[in-house]
Amino acid sequence: MWLGAAAIITDEVGRVLLVHPTYHKDGSWLLPGGVVEPGEHPHVACRREITEELGLDLPLSAVLAVHSFSPHHPDLQPGTPCPGEVRFVFDGGTLNPDQVEAIRLPRRELSEYAFLETRDAVQRLRPVDGQIMLAAYRARLGNTATAHLADGRHILDVPALDRHDVHVRYRPLWDSPLNRGLIPGQMPVQQVWAWCFVPDGRVVLVADLGPRGALPMLPGGTVEKTDATPEDTLHREAAEEAQLSLADPVRLGWVLDETGEVYGGVGPNARLRLAARVTAIGPAAVDPATGHSFARLLATPAQTAALLGWGPPGARQAQLAVETARERWGLPAARSAAIEEIPAEGMRLS
Repeated sequence: MWLGAAAIITDEVGRVLLVHPTYHKDGSWLLPGGVVEPGEHPHVACRREITEELGLDLPLSAVLAVHSFSPHHPDLQPGTPCPGEVRFVFDGGTLNPDQVEAIRLPRRELSEYAFLETRDAVQRLRPVDGQIMLAAYRARLGNTATAHLADGRHILDVPALDRHDVHVRYRPLWDSPLNRGLIPGQMPVQQVWAWCFVPDGRVVLVADLGPRGALPMLPGGTVEKTDATPEDTLHREAAEEAQLSLADPVRLGWVLDETGEVYGGVGPNARLRLAARVTAIGPAAVDPATGHSFARLLATPAQTAALLGWGPPGARQAQLAVETARERWGLPAARSAAIEEIPAEGMRLS
């Protein structure tokens, strides 16, 4: 068997780093990494390859996935004498802007690199490599055990993020500051999202199951003319999307949207962020606005910020929500745990 080692490396908003090898005739891209040399341990090989390919010396914090590839897989190029492969995928962490700027490629081997949303990354990878990348990255996001795969498929229980094909999406305004003061009187509120806490300190995420994978969101949505207040919008949307009953919504702040392009070019408007306490979770139901059900997930606030693709501002907002939940409702900080799906029949909350 061949032995390989690769790494999941992201930028601050969760886009995955891929490199474009000059020797791939089909034009496909790869995760940073390569072949383990005789007598070399996989983690040593991975760090060596990262240094050779990117010019960076990065620590590896975990084994995210182990994949076995059979010599009969359809992704294998005709004529390639492959005896099969075992590949380790490590967590290479998140690069800050200075580290990204310091990347240097060996031009004879790699022509370019790119940070890509996972939905775009899978389009540049060979199918089996895309499956490996997604499983490894979701293991990192979901805090699940090392993913074990054979020919791109899980051989053990499939985690919730993989089951629903959840992707991290780069979002416009991710780096906009959260304004803590009052919203100017003439500025309309077009959007309301909330950190909705269950008693153990985790929050509810909803994932819209679209044709290109599920995109996670906080409960909430667009303010309608029939909503008397933004808080009414939150109660309505949380009930429709996730069948949540909420109490005591608290405004955390708002983000300025200068153009309102996604709302028809309405001009400057506020996107409101709140925290709320979940008092009940009902059985899954069809959202009347979309005509289908949303996946409902429980995650720590830190996991939620990473899945939303909001980068450091999202992490700060998550921490603000945690502090608000502790001070207002006496809720604990969520313990590190795997992301899990809310049962279809709902949940009883103490």
